[in-house]
Amino acid sequence: MAGNFSWTSPYCNRPTTVTEQDYQRFAQTLYLDSSDGRKHLEGIFIVCPSTECKKLTLSLTYFKAEKINNRTIPTDRIKTWSLVPPSNAKPFPTYVPQPIIKDYEEACLILDGSPKASATLSRRCLQGMIRDFWSVKRPKDHKGPWRLVEEIASIEDKVEPETWAAIDGVRRIGNIGAHMEQDINVIVDVDRDEAEKLIWLIEVLIKDWYINKHERQAKLVEIKAAASSKSKPKDFAS
Repeated sequence: MAGNFSWTSPYCNRPTTVTEQDYQRFAQTLYLDSSDGRKHLEGIFIVCPSTECKKLTLSLTYFKAEKINNRTIPTDRIKTWSLVPPSNAKPFPTYVPQPIIKDYEEACLILDGSPKASATLSRRCLQGMIRDFWSVKRPKDHKGPWRLVEEIASIEDKVEPETWAAIDGVRRIGNIGAHMEQDINVIVDVDRDEAEKLIWLIEVLIKDWYINKHERQAKLVEIKAAASSKSKPKDFAS
């Protein structure tokens, strides 16, 4: 990575252009003989260019390395870690219920270390949002376990078709699709890509359900206040 590049701060969530004065790179290559072969490590500090943020991030990328023409160079990327902040969780307003945010942030935090545990937290987060935002409850006449797939089905006529398609589409993906019809606390094998799709869905739904509703209500209050002020007769000096 050299020169300027586009970047979004994980703190202020603002897309920006990072210039060479905003970041600092460092690297180290392992030259010692080991049973794992040679390795290469690269890191980058980035300071958000926004004067309202200026937060620091730090990430590391681990590579395989090979000796070619008497030079050891990095080849295949093995893994990337976000050290500061510890995950790629997006910041959300405080009016989003904290149990939902807590599950979401933890799902992001353990995505690389344990995708299946991350997916379980995301499913619990999704269930919490459905219950909280749509006030979904188990029907009194329902027999047997009240499953997440049934809670999702109960909001089909309450959400936009695109939102429903996203929820139902993720439910149908591989092991996630099979598992979401069972007890939400049962952990099954899920790969990183599937777990990441669940996190993406959580982010979309938080924005669509909580943030958009809050912003819409705030604008309606502003319009009502503006209309009220216009309707009051003005006093004119004689």
